[in-house]
Amino acid sequence: MAESAVTLQTYRFERWRAVANGILETGGTTFLLLIAVKHYEAGATAKALVASGGSVGLVLSPLVVSWVQQTGWRTASAAARIALIGALAMVVMALLPWVGVFVVGSVVAMAASSSAIPLLTQVYQENYPERKRGHFFSRTVMIRIAVAALFSELAGRALTGHMRYHGVLLLIFAGAFAFGAVCLSRFPSRPLAVSAGSHPFRALRYAREDRLFRQTLICWMLMGFANLMMLPMRVEYLANPRYGLAMGVGEIAFLTGVLPNIARLIMNPLWGWLFDRMNFFVLRVTLNCGFGLGILAFFTSDNLNGLILGAVVYGISNAGGDVAWGLWVTKFAPPDRVADYMSVHTFFTGVRGVLAPLLAFHLLAVLEIATLGWISMGMISVASLLLLPELKYGHGRRQATALVEEVSE
Repeated sequence: MAESAVTLQTYRFERWRAVANGILETGGTTFLLLIAVKHYEAGATAKALVASGGSVGLVLSPLVVSWVQQTGWRTASAAARIALIGALAMVVMALLPWVGVFVVGSVVAMAASSSAIPLLTQVYQENYPERKRGHFFSRTVMIRIAVAALFSELAGRALTGHMRYHGVLLLIFAGAFAFGAVCLSRFPSRPLAVSAGSHPFRALRYAREDRLFRQTLICWMLMGFANLMMLPMRVEYLANPRYGLAMGVGEIAFLTGVLPNIARLIMNPLWGWLFDRMNFFVLRVTLNCGFGLGILAFFTSDNLNGLILGAVVYGISNAGGDVAWGLWVTKFAPPDRVADYMSVHTFFTGVRGVLAPLLAFHLLAVLEIATLGWISMGMISVASLLLLPELKYGHGRRQATALVEEVSE
């Protein structure tokens, strides 16, 4: 069946935006933290704040959704305006090379990148057909991953021995934000349906009213907290001489950016296909196992083979995580409430994303990094076990709606 003009236009500009997103992803996962460690020699709190910038945006996402509902702006137009804030923050960071400005600017820029995610999920819900939503989403993610892998390699090479020129990299990130804003302005979209009530966090009530949604959020909190504790630890583990590796910029970019993204690129189409067809909770438990094994392989190894294995397993799992994290609410939320449900999901993702790096960096003062990896593995295992009773509801909205009605009777 031929796709609609709205679907094709969205898909066309989303593919272009994926190029910008691939560049920006390397900032959030590797280079901003690398600049903090290698150039500014930042302390634990500053490094944790840089690592949690995207999570701050996720915490603010319910406020963003509420604001867009009240203004009546089209969802994609609002997302474009937010991207321009990220571009401005990167320019300021490049022009004022002080550690305080860098930390605040990193938080603002990465928050701008993530706070609009629920708006885009609503666009995907409206513009992509349900039977192929995972297909279209995964294909654009493939572009993002390929660009991220290539840019990680090139930027890592360029910065090796030349970290003082990191301002040029920040200006490239600013350009990526601006280009993404242009693409977003071309998305077909419409204003959000206005929710009842005036409280900016009113969407959080869905976590109270929808039992299955609440249970899934609890499990995701455990798994996500564990994963987000260890994500910035990859750069810390490889860069900090304390752990005996003290790798260069190029090697770190390869193990944290290039190699995982190659694995993501190869596996992403499969995960998109599985998302459209597979029991979601079985998919989620499978991904949890992959994340746990990847963490153990990476942080219990002090040789290159173990690090490579951990990076590859993490990349494979992250490929599925991209699709599952970004689209799962479209299976369970009412169609006109996808942005609200997604804002609740992103809010709790942001809470753990802010707290997890802070806790992890400070725990390193009293724990070995391998011990922290084992703790994360335990949390992921508990999250998976808690999902097992929900497997029968893993095929989507119809079952979830029936469950909510059953509980409310």
